[in-house]
Amino acid sequence: MANTFGHLFRITTWGESHGGGVGVVVDGCPPRLALSEDDIQPDLDRRRPGQSAIVTPRQESDTVQILSGVFEGRTLGTPICLWVRNTDARPEAYSEMAHKFRPSHADYTYFAKYGLRNWQGGGRSSARETIGRVAAGALAKKLLRERFGVEVLACVTQVHRLTAQVDWEKVTVQQIESNIVRCPDAAVAAKMIRLIEKMRAAGDSVGGLVGGVARGVPAGWGEPVFDKLEADLAKAMLSLPAAKGFDVGSGFGCVTMTGREHNDPFRVRGGKVRTTTNFSGGIQGGISNGEDIRFRVAFKPVATVMHEQATVDEALHNTTLKGRGRHDPCVLPRAVPIVEAMTALVLVDHALRQQAQCG
Repeated sequence: MANTFGHLFRITTWGESHGGGVGVVVDGCPPRLALSEDDIQPDLDRRRPGQSAIVTPRQESDTVQILSGVFEGRTLGTPICLWVRNTDARPEAYSEMAHKFRPSHADYTYFAKYGLRNWQGGGRSSARETIGRVAAGALAKKLLRERFGVEVLACVTQVHRLTAQVDWEKVTVQQIESNIVRCPDAAVAAKMIRLIEKMRAAGDSVGGLVGGVARGVPAGWGEPVFDKLEADLAKAMLSLPAAKGFDVGSGFGCVTMTGREHNDPFRVRGGKVRTTTNFSGGIQGGISNGEDIRFRVAFKPVATVMHEQATVDEALHNTTLKGRGRHDPCVLPRAVPIVEAMTALVLVDHALRQQAQCG
């Protein structure tokens, strides 16, 4: 089940980076939800390569097709298959990697596990696999928004040592999409763009942080013990290519605080139980408490750099390899819709589980 995620709202992604196409099967989507390709395409456009000067120049329209599960513009409750054709694959750019392992990629580990690998762009380990996640996530976001009143947003909050200021209670998708790095802090965004351009020119790469928020999540979503809401979010985010860290609420910052400083006092506001602070990040005991769910995901610098590095080949000979092909100097701008998608997939699954268990 390594390619399947979720319980009641379940997705299975398929396809390889340089194969005929990639896609996803969504099983468990409730019936009668209005759905068309137009609901899905905008998020795929935000994820697609070639969209700006600071991402990979691979030119793909990433046009989605709905192959099943929708009739007369509404979901049937049956499996929904979404497909995107690959049109600008260039496997010849990876020919040297057919027998050499790229440093810090999945080449060696895939070979160690399966005894063979798709060396053309990394196959399933390529970030192109996330097209299926984003397509399914667009569906999940629509379901959350229309049936549960939940909004999911993410944005770039840090690139290398450049850190933005974000008002998570007020930030809008318009502010996030106002620049190509997807950082709502305009002054810092301009510096981020210059840094990424500098890294590309130097044949290097940088990482950073994507922050996320889910607004309108009611109290009660999530499960105790193993399926805690933050545990499922952590698994979702750490399953993403290049993701190396996840924290929620105060995160690692809590280690410098006392219990009195960190606790979120309760009070009744508008007839609902609320907290006066949100160090918990909207989750307590693995269950949502009605506050905004806030978290961060750390992404490493892209592993492919245009410099010669030490490696080994499949015959276990020491050799060298210089990065080639078309790659992002920083994954963060295109990671934003992927983080949103995985957040929505976790939340919609728990929303349906809550309905099934508690009505």
